[in-house]
Amino acid sequence: MAPDAAPDLGMVDALAQLSFLVQGTLSRHAAAQDLSIIQTRLLGILRDREPTMQELARLLELDKSSVTGLVDRAEKRGLVQRTPSTDDRRAIRVKLTALGRRTGLAIRNGFQVDVALATQSLSEAEKKDLSTLATRVIAARAAERGYTTSTKNSS
Repeated sequence: MAPDAAPDLGMVDALAQLSFLVQGTLSRHAAAQDLSIIQTRLLGILRDREPTMQELARLLELDKSSVTGLVDRAEKRGLVQRTPSTDDRRAIRVKLTALGRRTGLAIRNGFQVDVALATQSLSEAEKKDLSTLATRVIAARAAERGYTTSTKNSS
């Protein structure tokens, strides 16, 4: 059956199956860099900001001890570094290293190719609509949780 003739799966099933497709693709690219999905999310968050450990815990929806372990492992690999906060001397900020930036970019580039392949049956207008709708859902969810979304293209 041609993609245009496929029966509508309904919102819940379509989003669930799309999520599986996206997560599977992203997992493959993360694994190629010997990273997990959560480590990849860490790199994505750090691409355009230098949050405190507490902010990272909120953005990743993890407890602070889990974030500490996550950052410890990334720091040992040379992907991130901790720096003292200039705003609050008790707080520590986390930022990408050059290696972390290159690793994140490699994942993003491979993922971008796969997304292009997965959406090649859509017209340019449909791709724009999908992007706009997904952005609205993500922005609304972020606003509910009290943080802003990235303005950069992301993976």
